[in-house]
Amino acid sequence: MITNQLSAADAAAERHALRGRLTTFKVIVMVVAAVAPMSTVVGYFPLAFMLGSGYATPVTYVLAGVVMVMFAVGYGAIARRISAAGGFYSYIAKGLGRPAGGSAGLVATVAYNALVALLIAGLGYFGNLVVQQQLNLDVPWWAISGAGVALAGVLGYTSVDLAGLVVSVLIAAEIGLIVVLDVAVVASKGLAAFPLAALDPSHIFTTGSLGIGMMFAFASFTGFESAAIYAEETVDPKRSIPRATIGAAVVVSVFYALTSWITVGAIGTGNVAADASEAQGDLVFGISQEFAGHAMTVLLSVAVVSSMFASQLSLHNATSRYMFALGRERMLPSWMGASHPRLRTPSRASLVQTAFSAVVLAVFALLGLDPYLSMVTIATGLGAMGIVLLQAGAAAAIVAYFWRRREQTGLVTIVVTAVSCCVFVALTVLILLNFKLLTGATSDTIYVLPVLLLLMALGGAAHALWLRRHRPEDYALIGSFTGDE
Repeated sequence: MITNQLSAADAAAERHALRGRLTTFKVIVMVVAAVAPMSTVVGYFPLAFMLGSGYATPVTYVLAGVVMVMFAVGYGAIARRISAAGGFYSYIAKGLGRPAGGSAGLVATVAYNALVALLIAGLGYFGNLVVQQQLNLDVPWWAISGAGVALAGVLGYTSVDLAGLVVSVLIAAEIGLIVVLDVAVVASKGLAAFPLAALDPSHIFTTGSLGIGMMFAFASFTGFESAAIYAEETVDPKRSIPRATIGAAVVVSVFYALTSWITVGAIGTGNVAADASEAQGDLVFGISQEFAGHAMTVLLSVAVVSSMFASQLSLHNATSRYMFALGRERMLPSWMGASHPRLRTPSRASLVQTAFSAVVLAVFALLGLDPYLSMVTIATGLGAMGIVLLQAGAAAAIVAYFWRRREQTGLVTIVVTAVSCCVFVALTVLILLNFKLLTGATSDTIYVLPVLLLLMALGGAAHALWLRRHRPEDYALIGSFTGDE
């Protein structure tokens, strides 16, 4: 009798478990892919040069990188104790309580689905441009996006290890191409490729807008926090996830700071803002044409598309795991929290994410809306704002969690995480003040998006409190699948 009960309990636990063989390196690759370095270099660098800190942009990436590494210290420390697919949601539930966890869960669901939509739109938009330029074919953007949705859905459903392999190849290609471009600029300009004025901290106060520059710098790290969601599918999560989190923060920070520095050197400090204003999205391609030649420029344009897909796949996986964790803990329909009986992937949540992406894509295509001006605007607003709110909440939760256990944890972890929390709160205010600029919107109606996130946060907390009153056994599940030590 007892044996049968134990077997039933084990079977139930297995239905809600994920399985994979990810290593530290593969997790770092998935995180870097989510950050989309190629898209940042091509898309955010010109905006930062033009509207932000101008030739002092490398300093903003250094500062943002320092804050992200500080946050990674606390994020990695809590990952040594808590291993769950819920990421931010799980940490906030443990540190700030179940109602706060409920808020974080729904905000994360909206924000990550929005980021997937952002990448879907980017894939179709840039894919259409590249096919037109290189093959002289006009393939509808929605057809390219649809292929990306289907492929990401298949890979996300079947195996995180296979998805990691695909992402590894794509991310290696895009970073390799940017490194080749950096080397070409340095080979041509020598030490002039590293202008000292671009790293002078005092210039961030006298060149352009520091606030907007910092906003774009931090926006470039969106997706960096996704390491923790792979904890249940990692061989040694207590070691690999902290290492991957800090490793990804360092790699991405150095990459952005160095590449932006060399890009400023390629243009010249006196010309950065003007050239970026004139060239905008073609800025990096123009540098490539000048210093590396036409063939390299063609490869870069193709790599932008592959980068979009790598990021879409990585964020599809991240979103699926959030919804899986929320279903498993009754914050979303419980059937979403069951893993595939053989593959042990979040298959149902993956199907839901794929279906959501397909519906969003179909709506925009049928209405004839522009993927760049409409879909990207909405997705950027929801995604970027949501992630920064989650980062601030997670940092506060980490401080609270370790403050209660400060005899087991050094004060350094608490202090650096608290500092990063303050920065994220300030960044939230900064994004709100510059919301139209960040999203590229032209109407004040875009401000309905922060209101939507607020409603989701309130709705998540209200649902958790309702569970506490009416279904306490389900309320107790919130934040419970964590392996907390």
